[in-house]
Amino acid sequence: MKKILIVEDDVSIAQLQKDYLEIEGFEVYICYDGVEGLNALKTSEFDLLILDVMLPKIDGFTILRSIREEKDIPVLMVSAKKEDIDKIKGLSLGADDYITKPFNPSELVARVKSHIRNYERIKSKFKSSVKSSTLIIRGLEIKKDCRQVFINGVEINLAQKEFDLLLYLAENPNRVFSKVELFEKIWGFDALSDTATVTVHIGRVREKIETNTAQPQYIETVWGTGYRLRV
Repeated sequence: MKKILIVEDDVSIAQLQKDYLEIEGFEVYICYDGVEGLNALKTSEFDLLILDVMLPKIDGFTILRSIREEKDIPVLMVSAKKEDIDKIKGLSLGADDYITKPFNPSELVARVKSHIRNYERIKSKFKSSVKSSTLIIRGLEIKKDCRQVFINGVEINLAQKEFDLLLYLAENPNRVFSKVELFEKIWGFDALSDTATVTVHIGRVREKIETNTAQPQYIETVWGTGYRLRV
């Protein structure tokens, strides 16, 4: 049974999420403030985190920033704010998805299932590898089996979806992918979110692997079409 942590200060919303997820067979835990949520994340293991932005004591962005490099789990952020800046901030800190209140509980369940399914697929793929497989593109080195990335011998820390995106582009060098194609391949669903997620993640990967993001030597933008990793 997959374990899900909900960090949400609105009791009625948290309970509604819990009810719908438990109907689908998930084991669900609720924390009602940021401190309680952060402690739960540090002391227990979960398969997915549903994280509200506005929380008592510690806000959702701070929690995400604190745990992102330690916890390689899907994070779905929830907010009453509709401004794009909040969505971009959440994604830039390592969130995998973003949903705005009020939302359809069935849509939330669909997103949760999709993220867990894709995460399990990715883990299974790498666990089934018998020996190490490494991609080397000039100074960029990607170790698939242990999910490590190096630039000129220096290890670079990438979040789950950042690594998945970089690896997919590297395994299909010089091929141009649209934002829609990348979104469907890496996130695994189409109509439940938007392709701004791809743009944000491409920007984050570039910041970590490119010497000059204005003139990238790895991930190129093909204007009007999408992105490719040049070899």
